[in-house]
Amino acid sequence: MSDPSTARTDRTPSGPDAHRPLRRLRSRRWAAVVAVVRALFIAVGLVTAYYLLPLDERGTAGTSALLVGGLVAVLVVFGWEVRIIARSPHPRLRAVEALAATLVLFLVLFAGAYYLLDHSTPGSFSESLTRTDALYFTLTTFSTVGYGDITAHSRTARLLTMLQMTGGLLLVGVAARVLASAVQEGLRRQRHGPSAGRRPGTGGDAGEPEEETGP
Repeated sequence: MSDPSTARTDRTPSGPDAHRPLRRLRSRRWAAVVAVVRALFIAVGLVTAYYLLPLDERGTAGTSALLVGGLVAVLVVFGWEVRIIARSPHPRLRAVEALAATLVLFLVLFAGAYYLLDHSTPGSFSESLTRTDALYFTLTTFSTVGYGDITAHSRTARLLTMLQMTGGLLLVGVAARVLASAVQEGLRRQRHGPSAGRRPGTGGDAGEPEEETGP
């Protein structure tokens, strides 16, 4: 008759397997630290670029070019991040990075557009805007606080503000849902392992490398 204590001892992981949970925990913590640092780096980098880039050109052409180019950049960055999230071993952390990059880029884009519009067409707002004022107005509009200390006066400024409001609603609603779906797809790939999505009788997805399950 076997000793129960001996049986429990035999079932205790030994060797490299004994340290695997600890390595996984350290890997997750390190991945979380890297994700937070990267998100902060992206936010600081975009805001710094906003203050350093030359935005003093005159005319509405510069404002229109900045707005159109910036919106295209937001869509490209967002689409690229969705693909990365679905294939990442840490989809939740990648979603945080994607949200930080997309949100900050969106806000900086409209802040630059407001600043250019005010300098090309004085009187578009209730007061002359510095870069900080433009960023402040963008944040208060996005957060729906609306203190009323800075308001859009011209028709172009009001149209631009309405565009930001619409884009902000889409960013909070649709974009958040898309990111959540990408996170779920990434978690599904992890649960099913490298065999997820394989066709019967084949070695894997055609044209797609096997995904790492991750820690």
